[in-house]
This record gives sequence, structure tokens and C-alpha cells, in this order.
Amino acid sequence: MQEQAQDDLITRAQAWLAEDPDPETAAELAALIESGDTAELADRFSGTLQFGTAGLRGEIGAGPMRMNRGVVIRAAAGLAAYLKAQGHDGGLVVVGYDARYKSADFARDTAAVMTGAGLRAAVLPRPLPTPVLAFAIRHLGAVAGVEVTASHNPPRDNGYKVYLGDGSQIVSPADTEIAAQIAAVEKLADVPRPESGWQDLGDEVLEAYLARTDAVLTPGSPRGVRTVYTAMHGVGKDVVLAAFARHGFPEPVLVAEQAEPDPAFPTVAFPNPEEPGAMDLAFAKAAEVQPDIVIANDPDADRCAVAVPTGDGWRMLRGDEVGALLAAHLVHKGAQGVFAESIVSSSLLGRIAEAAGVGYEETLTGFKWIARVEGLRYGYEEALGYCVDPEGVRDKDGVTAALLVAELASVLKEQGRTLTDLLDDLAMAHGLHATDQLSVRVSDLSIIADAMAALRAQPPVSLAGLRVVSAEDLAKGTETLPPTDGLRYYLDGAYKARVIARPSGTEPKLKCYLEVVVPVAEASDLAPARVRGQEVLDAIKKDLSAAMGI
Repeated sequence: MQEQAQDDLITRAQAWLAEDPDPETAAELAALIESGDTAELADRFSGTLQFGTAGLRGEIGAGPMRMNRGVVIRAAAGLAAYLKAQGHDGGLVVVGYDARYKSADFARDTAAVMTGAGLRAAVLPRPLPTPVLAFAIRHLGAVAGVEVTASHNPPRDNGYKVYLGDGSQIVSPADTEIAAQIAAVEKLADVPRPESGWQDLGDEVLEAYLARTDAVLTPGSPRGVRTVYTAMHGVGKDVVLAAFARHGFPEPVLVAEQAEPDPAFPTVAFPNPEEPGAMDLAFAKAAEVQPDIVIANDPDADRCAVAVPTGDGWRMLRGDEVGALLAAHLVHKGAQGVFAESIVSSSLLGRIAEAAGVGYEETLTGFKWIARVEGLRYGYEEALGYCVDPEGVRDKDGVTAALLVAELASVLKEQGRTLTDLLDDLAMAHGLHATDQLSVRVSDLSIIADAMAALRAQPPVSLAGLRVVSAEDLAKGTETLPPTDGLRYYLDGAYKARVIARPSGTEPKLKCYLEVVVPVAEASDLAPARVRGQEVLDAIKKDLSAAMGI
């Protein structure tokens, strides 16, 4: 029986090899077949990468459980069939890509498949930030867009992110309908892929994007902030420098070792500003040149990280802190509309919105939901994502967010104040909103499923000595939210503590988001409130880890 299973595995691998259009992955697969490495083959042929609301994301390699040209061609064919079924035959699909391994190949294959299917395709001129692609969809009147990127995933990963014509990422049921069309693709030879016929865009789209950034800033506002900037080996540098120059900010000092695109990401363990050590080189450069702030993008520049000086070094602000700072700045600028955030982000945004008399809405995790909020003026997510110009880019945008941070820091600098001072003001006005995250990266996804099952089977009755007064299984949905795999707890006591546990949608991680709100009566309360907030957060993390069995 086992021998028959192995023969079947080899047969499936040989069938895949016969179709593989990429000499590199074909050679890789041929070597695995030749060596009889059935364990590795079984892993690669245990199923297929599943297309969902995050599109596709996975490790590059041969086989249906990896990212490769065969998988991408099938995904593009499925997307094309879906678009035609929606009545978009002949419509324009814009394709963008980052500088990761195989990104340019995947972009070209997508353009070829769209052209062969009777759609029109246009490809951005070179590796550019994801928000440029999101902008181009609306700017060019496209029916859909594809961005080839794995954002801040490890070097060997790549991904395939799909947007529809409104410029926002797909949500259900589009994901399942596209997945069904992908599954219907049989042989790659049946997918027409002409050698030409699509449009290779020039810099006019990038110029239009940069012109649109004018809408982010107030004419005549201060522009004096001095910045150290890192692109984290990604594609953000040239666009950020052009944007800062366009608006009269001092040229950011670059972290040279991370300035140019490099798919190997040689200076970081994970190319994500949130990961330990990722900002070390930026902080070293800041210690050398003494800027006012440090700004970082992730590799596809849709996220923006900010660091501020402390008495003895530099501290990276949490995404929730930057989210609150930008909200306060927009309120000060007279912004009207709805301020929105995901459920895992700090409740401080709601308090800022309420005090300012602007709308507020909470969504499921991800900008695919935030971008769909009616009347959206500003949206953010704690994972360093900020949408500050939804009419231009209906997604998170690390470039325009960097501009808005620089404007705010410049305004404060002219007043002799800092971002930290404004955070203190917000704590005084609304309470100190202390947030933290318990994040567990796994190699075996069953660990995440087991941890979530453990919480559902035996929900905690208390965390950090605070009684759990409300436990919601978000998989059942709520009055305002559709179902999602997550658990939310509210704790008793003066701190208004809240915990949300959920699997990451893009990485092999279990993420738990924690918040406590410590009352602050006067400035002298700030320091002890921060200490107390962190103590409670640490205690919650310890008890939550025990409850999940990790």
C-alpha cells in the first residue's frame, strides 16, 4: 500500500514536471524525483496553495504547495475567468511587483495570461511600492489589479495579492469564486500565454501617484524635520526620496546597508520593522547623525514604522501609537469623515474620534475591510498600516504615511515639542492606552489550531487576576462583524483590559493583541501609569500562554 502511494506521488510529481515552464524549478523537482526524496515530495504535493482574501503566499519552489510560475499561471487564469464571468471581458488589469525572487517573472506571466484571455494588461515599469499599484487601479480605471509581493515575509517567500476595480483588496465571496475558477484550470498548455500584447507602463503612473501625495499635506505647513530612513532592502527608497523632495522636506539620511532592493534581505532575520533586530542599523545611523525621527518601510513599502529618541537611545513606536498620532494630526487639520480601524487595534482611536465629533467604525482585521468603510477618511491597523488618503490609495500606504508623520513632527518641532509630547497629551486626555502583542511563530500550523481549540474548549476565567467578564467567539460573527477565526475577551476592573487571539492571515503565527487603559489624572501620573500598564500586560501574556498551552 505504501509502495503504491509512493508510486502515485512520483507520478504526480512527474506530471507537474512535464508542465513546469520554469527551468529553475523544473531542475529542482527533477532532482527530488531522481533522489527519491519522497518526504519532500509529499510536502510539496500534499495539496495546493489555497487562494483566499490574502491571495496567495508561500515559499518559492517546485510543486503545487509552493509559489512558482505554474501556480501563478493557474491563479492568473482563474482570476481572468472570474473577471470575464463578472462582465469585464476586455477590461484592464494592472500588474505591479516588488523586488523579491521571481516577482518580475510572475508579473510577466500574469500579463500574458490576461492578454491571452481577452483582457487588457498593463505592467508597472519596475519594482515599485504596493501602494503605487493600488493607486494605479483607480487612476487608470482598471477592473482589477495584481501585486506580486510577500510584503515582510522571509526571503524565500513570495505572494500574489488581488485587488478589484475599486482599488481595494478582494473579500468574500470573490475569493472563493476566484479559487473555484483556479481549480477548474486543468493543463497549463490550455492557458493561452502570448509573448506580447500587454502594455509596459512608463513613469507617468508613478508621477501621477507622487502628484496625488499633494493631497496629504497642508499647503505651507512646516517641513523642517530631519529623518533617518530605511527601505529594509525593499522598493521604497526612490519613491520616498522623491516624495520628500517634492514637498520640501530635508533629504532623509539613508541606512545605506538596507537602501537598495535585495531579495536576500542580508542584514535582517525577518524583513519586518516589528521584528527584533530589524531596526538596529537604523538606530545606529540615528546615533551617528542625531535626526528628529527614524522612519522605516517594509519591503513593499505599504507599512510605515516610526522611531523616536529617548534619553539613551531610540524607541520604535507601536503601530497603535502612530495610528493615534496621525488621527490627532488629521483632527487638528480639520479632517472630516469616518475614522476606522480593525478590531485588533487600540480603542484609543474611537475616543479621539468621539472627542472630535467624527465618525468611527471597527472592522475585521485587514485593509480589505478597512478600505470598504463608507465615508472613510482615515484608517489604520496596529501592524504599521495607515491609509491617510483613501481617495488616492484605498489600502495602507507607507509612503504617504511617512509624509504625514514628517509633517506632524515638523509642526511639533516648530513648537519646541515632539511626537512623545503629543502621546503624553493623548494619554492625559483619554487615559494611557497600553498595548502589547503575544506573537508565536510556528513551523507546524497544527500548533495554532490546537491553541485556538484549547481556548475554545476551556476559556480562561481570569487573566492577570482580572475576571473575564465577556468572551466572544468571533467565528460566530457579531452584530457588526462577519465571522472570523478569533476570540475576544474583556476583563473586569478599572483598566478596561481587552484580549483578542487569532491566527495570522499571512504568516505562520498565532497572534494575541492585548490592551489596558490606565487612568491618568495629571502629568505626574504618566510614568507610573506606563509601568503599571506594562505590568498588567506582562501578567496577561503569562496567563494567556498557559491557557493556550504554548
